[in-house]
Amino acid sequence: MKLSLIVSLLLAASVAVRAQQPMPRMTTVDPGNGKIGDVITVAGENLQKEQVAKVYLTDGKNDVIVDITEQTPTAIKFRIPAKATPGRFALMLLTTGKDPKLIEQPVKVTVEQ
Repeated sequence: MKLSLIVSLLLAASVAVRAQQPMPRMTTVDPGNGKIGDVITVAGENLQKEQVAKVYLTDGKNDVIVDITEQTPTAIKFRIPAKATPGRFALMLLTTGKDPKLIEQPVKVTVEQ
């Protein structure tokens, strides 16, 4: 009886682990600065469309959505939008799924005039 309980718990744990989506993570940005209309590439992991719905530039107070031009599991290319003001911004992403989350990433982009 104890063995069947342990097997049931292990089975439930393995199902729960498979149900969790891997967390998207941005690690590098190239180039680190640009002007309105320039294309920026951010690299990382779990960045595919099934994981990342949207990307924003944020200064902590104001968020500006960017236009994603290409998206793969390891990279996202986006264009600096016309609404962006000059300054240094963190990248923030919106995850997909039942419980979407906004997650600020540890990479920064400088928007020039």
